[in-house]
Amino acid sequence: MIDPAAGVLLIADPFLKDPNFMRTVVFLTEHRDDGTIGFVVNRQYENTLDELLPEIGGHKLPVYYGGPVQMNTIHFLHRYPEEIPGGIEIMDGVYWGGDFESVIELINSGDVDPNRIRFYIGYSGWSAGQLNTEMEEKTWLTVEATADLLFHENAEEIWKDSLKHLGGEYEMMINFPIDPQLN
Repeated sequence: MIDPAAGVLLIADPFLKDPNFMRTVVFLTEHRDDGTIGFVVNRQYENTLDELLPEIGGHKLPVYYGGPVQMNTIHFLHRYPEEIPGGIEIMDGVYWGGDFESVIELINSGDVDPNRIRFYIGYSGWSAGQLNTEMEEKTWLTVEATADLLFHENAEEIWKDSLKHLGGEYEMMINFPIDPQLN
């Protein structure tokens, strides 16, 4: 396991019961002494972007549930550093945020590829020391993120594919039941 840091994926332990994070994968965008921020990347939200933002003229882009914090905010990860200025590079070629007016223009021009940008409602956050405690409790597995996992075509497969990315004994966890007492 690697330590939590920006650009790392947190993979929920197969037996984690918290409904906000059961079988989720969280991409960390910031990990500092005063807290951590990330986005659940494998749970699609019920609304599309045009349903949440009227200025997006009918473009049915998916929105993902970023986490339970500030569910009234929209965040995004992208691979458009030239078209969307102001983003923070979290890992090679993957940016967090940037000028939202540029995002709207890019979408409304029809030049956006949904495999290069992802939108999240809310985010996942941990206060100072909270994530470290959860790591000690073995709540999360960690692995370096890849663009293929972040922009996966099938969000429902990201948890399994992240465990496959870890390889070895972790790959077996894919088949673990959610509640081992029901086995």
